[in-house]
Amino acid sequence: MASKLKGGKTPPRLFEDLSFYNPQCLSSNSYNILTEAALYFDASATQKPPKKKKGCRHKWALKSEQCDHVELDLRPDSSSSSTAAALCMLCRCHIALMIDFEGEGAGVAPCPKEDKPLHHFIYSRTEHCGFSRSQDGVNAGSWTDTQRFTCSSLSCSARLTIRMRSPIITSEWEALLLDKSLIKSRAQKAISDEPSRFEGHAVPSPIEVVGNLRTYIRNALTSHEERRIPSNNKKWLLCFGEPCGDLLKHIGFTCTEDGWFPPRPDVSATVPLSNPLNVLLDDVENELAVLLSIQPDNERHMAKVHVPLRPAMAEFERILGSKGYKRSTASRTIDLTQEDQEPEHPFYAGLGSTMDFHDDLICFTYERQIACDAENSPYYLECLQGIAEGRRSEDLQTKVAIEASSGQFSVRDLREAYQDLGLDIWSSFFDDDTIIGSFQSRIADAPRQEPDLRRALYMIGKHRKSVRIQHVASNDIKTYEQALSWLGATDDMVDEFLVSMYGVKIHESPANEELARQCMVLIAEQRKSTGLKEWLETGQLGEMEMDPGQAYTRLGIGDRTIDDDLVITSYNINMQETPSQIKDLKKALAAIAKSRNSFYLQSFLDSSASERKVSEWPVGLENIGNTCYLNSLLQFYFTVKPLRDLVLNFDQYKMQLDDRTFYKKQVGSRKVSKREVERAQRFVYELQKLFQSMITIPDDKVTPEQELARLTLISASGEENIRRKSILSTHRPSLGDIDGQPVLGPLPASPDVVASMDTVMFTNGISNSDSCATHPRSEEDVSSDDTLVETPALGGKADNDLMILDSVEKEQAQVQLEDDKENSAPATVDLTRLQTPDKTLEPEIEWSPSLTNTEERPHGQLRQVDSGQSPYGQTRQTVTAFPAPPNRPPPVPPRNKPDESKRAIQQEVEIGAQQDVTEVIANVLFQLQCAIRPENIDEFGEQIDQIKTLFFAKQKSYITNDRGEVRSNEEFVSDIKVDVASGPRDIYAALDGAFDVQEVEVGGSLEPQYAAISQLPPVLQILVQRAQFDPETKRPFKSNNHLELKETIYMDRYMDTSDVNLAQRRQACWAWKKDLANLEARRMDLTKTEMDMDMPAVLSSAADYLRQCTSDESDDPVEVEPKLLASLEKASSDATAELSEIEEQMKVLGTNINSQFADLRELPYRLHSVFIHRGMVNSGHYWIYIYDFVNSMWRKYNDGYVTEVTDPNIIFETEESSRPATPYFLVYVRDNLKSDLVESVCRNVPEIQMPQEDTVMADEETGTTETSKLSHGIRPVENRKQFVGDPWGSGGRASQADCW
Repeated sequence: MASKLKGGKTPPRLFEDLSFYNPQCLSSNSYNILTEAALYFDASATQKPPKKKKGCRHKWALKSEQCDHVELDLRPDSSSSSTAAALCMLCRCHIALMIDFEGEGAGVAPCPKEDKPLHHFIYSRTEHCGFSRSQDGVNAGSWTDTQRFTCSSLSCSARLTIRMRSPIITSEWEALLLDKSLIKSRAQKAISDEPSRFEGHAVPSPIEVVGNLRTYIRNALTSHEERRIPSNNKKWLLCFGEPCGDLLKHIGFTCTEDGWFPPRPDVSATVPLSNPLNVLLDDVENELAVLLSIQPDNERHMAKVHVPLRPAMAEFERILGSKGYKRSTASRTIDLTQEDQEPEHPFYAGLGSTMDFHDDLICFTYERQIACDAENSPYYLECLQGIAEGRRSEDLQTKVAIEASSGQFSVRDLREAYQDLGLDIWSSFFDDDTIIGSFQSRIADAPRQEPDLRRALYMIGKHRKSVRIQHVASNDIKTYEQALSWLGATDDMVDEFLVSMYGVKIHESPANEELARQCMVLIAEQRKSTGLKEWLETGQLGEMEMDPGQAYTRLGIGDRTIDDDLVITSYNINMQETPSQIKDLKKALAAIAKSRNSFYLQSFLDSSASERKVSEWPVGLENIGNTCYLNSLLQFYFTVKPLRDLVLNFDQYKMQLDDRTFYKKQVGSRKVSKREVERAQRFVYELQKLFQSMITIPDDKVTPEQELARLTLISASGEENIRRKSILSTHRPSLGDIDGQPVLGPLPASPDVVASMDTVMFTNGISNSDSCATHPRSEEDVSSDDTLVETPALGGKADNDLMILDSVEKEQAQVQLEDDKENSAPATVDLTRLQTPDKTLEPEIEWSPSLTNTEERPHGQLRQVDSGQSPYGQTRQTVTAFPAPPNRPPPVPPRNKPDESKRAIQQEVEIGAQQDVTEVIANVLFQLQCAIRPENIDEFGEQIDQIKTLFFAKQKSYITNDRGEVRSNEEFVSDIKVDVASGPRDIYAALDGAFDVQEVEVGGSLEPQYAAISQLPPVLQILVQRAQFDPETKRPFKSNNHLELKETIYMDRYMDTSDVNLAQRRQACWAWKKDLANLEARRMDLTKTEMDMDMPAVLSSAADYLRQCTSDESDDPVEVEPKLLASLEKASSDATAELSEIEEQMKVLGTNINSQFADLRELPYRLHSVFIHRGMVNSGHYWIYIYDFVNSMWRKYNDGYVTEVTDPNIIFETEESSRPATPYFLVYVRDNLKSDLVESVCRNVPEIQMPQEDTVMADEETGTTETSKLSHGIRPVENRKQFVGDPWGSGGRASQADCW
């Protein structure tokens, strides 16, 4: 299929190829890297990109005396010409680049110019290439090579000539000048001939020999006097003598009886040199300078030799108009090759470009290549695709998408098209009949793939220029049989089934709706079916029960083993895409529910069709583009009464911008700008509108505004980054849209960011502390969150109110179809705030069971180095860089130009959707605090307000040094991190990992560290860390280990207290956990072996084997000491007994640990919300369960659907599935305040009086009339009871706020 490429090269590409061009190494049939276009590279093959051939990689030094160039910034005309001459500093070959503008082009607008920023040279001809030999045999094997090129632009008449020549000084002559043994031999001969005359003279060094010859030549070029060198000149005899005669004569020296005479060039010649002798001597002088430059630095320094070699590349770029061409930044230039290959991928050479080209220049070279070599345009598009994916460049991906939309296709597309038809793209043994036959057989086997197969066939026909193939692919349906074939139906199918097939076809390819309808018309006419004709006119065919196979096909479900949740998710997606087909979709879901006998699916159908009163049920929130986790969060916030009251009555709490305290406002241990406060207040007003709508709307679901999504998902600093990017690019395409809604997707985490950030104190403990941190971001850092990857923050003072790590430039990961809705990224940010002064306390314990190591940080902060966790909380955690995720397909540009303002908001929401839930929580809390006025200011200047009081705990950490001194650090935190990495566990065992003593490395020594809670919030948030890293596969994965939840937990055991009894209990529990960890390690040693047997079985098997070897029945019996057999049997018995004892001890220790704090029940917290994620580390779907304490029921909030959970076991018990739904964020509320804290149902739907008839209203001014229409307005919130002050102390209770 592939033909020889005939494209051209830009000047930088020519320079790159010139650096590897060695004419003397070429054979008659070898590839010429300079004159030929790049070699075809098959990206689908297992071959690696070809490496450059071995040889000299030239480094050019300028020969300024031979250069001729026009003045800077002077536009060339037909009389302009320039020359740049240089020689290689390694092999000393000579090169001259000569450009003129006398070619065949019009010459009216020579390159470079605005639309053609670089020349694009096409090889013209070889003028001379070969070897020559002088008549006397001197300088045998010299060569010259001359190649000509022309610019491909029709308006540019540039002609380029590249002439290369072999070195003047051959390798033999080089040895005469540099070989110390040859120099010594010449010198000793001269000394031995006249010992008295040369008394005291030393053998000259190579630097002296070369330097003296260079001096003779320089004098000859500059002196008008003829100077004779006597034959008996001491310096001459010691350095040169008779052996160098051929060299000297070749470069113009003459020998007479009176001595040697230097060459006589034209000393009056001007630059550029044109006299052949002058050029020869200038070449020799430059070659001698190169020979001097390769001598050791110390010898040149001692000889005081200065070699002024000037790089030639700048001059090359100048005369070819490429100086200062637009380059890509280093972070955007991504190597597409493997580690052991050349750093430049062949795709760059294919486009005649280099890897440092800016995206704009890549597009330019692509366009020039297809203009010059249209036959190979598929390969050039593949080059563009590969570079776009390697760079992750949106601009290049957009260019690829535009090319695809205009009918262009790449070799990759063509290869896939052939593969779709079961053909080999490289085979040349099939004709049009073979291709068409393969297509027809494929359609018969897979009728659902017909649209894709037709597209593949049309692409092949276009590539082969076959009108016949293109006609078959165009799908011109004229007959009844063709209509049935297109629908994938047969003549015996009933009308009802044909209608279903029609629906499937439309679902698979909405663009083919008209063609599908044409098929139905043909079938209805052929069958004379009144039913089909009525269906075509009215869309009604009568009721019928859908077959389960049809139902799965209708919902686009290929795997019938997926669980019910994913079936509902697929149903919801189809509802959003084709709401007009709701009836058909419900029939499909009902058929699947019946075939599965699924009570869950049937309950979903019943709940969606129930007549439940709107005023007694929460509303759902529509997904506006990968925002299922945002919807879960908004539902949770709406049920928190104090927060809902604050939002609905925001004006009573609003921060006044002219307030004198504004300039002292500090959130997150930093001053807050006026712009941030204004933005935060806009956010609260948008949230207020949503909450009001959730209360009053007479519907079962609400669609959040995109402005609210933008302000919620994107931090203020992230917004600034987006605006900065918008300045650099006038258009950033989305991934498309469905019914006007953006199709978006969260991105995976950047391994650079994950690996580079330090974990602050208690990485596995309480997170989101009151500290601020800033992530270092590179231009290429287009990703910052893998699903469920908790991102540690940099050390330093910060606040959870500033917990947003901007993810504006996150790289996008491919959305997994099976998990269908969202790529999710619950990351967390560990931040610490201010440290209290050190004070000396008595350490609680001298030993730590934890294996955590940290290193000392400024201001007493600690950096987590290595950690992991046992089932009982002993912590070990590793911060590791994740490998880069796979590239996503390029975005498809929208066909219609969207409204610019809406598109800007949509793009920001798209970027914001890349944030994970915990980042969004941090942004929300920070903005709420910015928007409201403080109630108090703490000793560090931090704002204390309703949000801080409601959600933030105070955590205190203690670390003991080797002198017994205890340092403490107290900080605000908004959630507690727990870990399930090492196995299933209950909530208490997970929480223990956040507070248990650990050993941390400080100053080279291990010191114990533990944490406690000094102040509990009314609303307690717990983050479950599930993202892990597999060191074998070098890839992240999601831990699906079960976390056993409890409806009520008691936090007494974690409180910071002076109670000696509690401290002793903790120490005893820590000691038990240490013993338990040791027992677990020992049990692992005895049960895990390389033979897949435990140690007792291994020892027993060894004894049996040796016993068989001593048997007389053995072919080759051996003698074994009886004591050895007895020892093995005893060791096996001892190991069995030890395992039994270990199991018993572990059981006792587990009981002791679980019951140690069972009597402490003064601080109960009730489970209120459970955020759920199903999927993998980089994909999946979110929903939330929220408990209604008033009605004693759990509800499931799944985007726009709110359903009752009839079986709570689905929340609390583990799910038998390869990818179970797992909790990752939990919310507990204080038990004695739950009625004041949370309220699941808050509705006040205005009653609507339906008019008997429309009322005609007259416009008094214009006299026109209009029919009044009902609308549901939003009433202002008035007289709401406020949630103010500090209701959480001394058993205080907040007043219960009304819903309206």
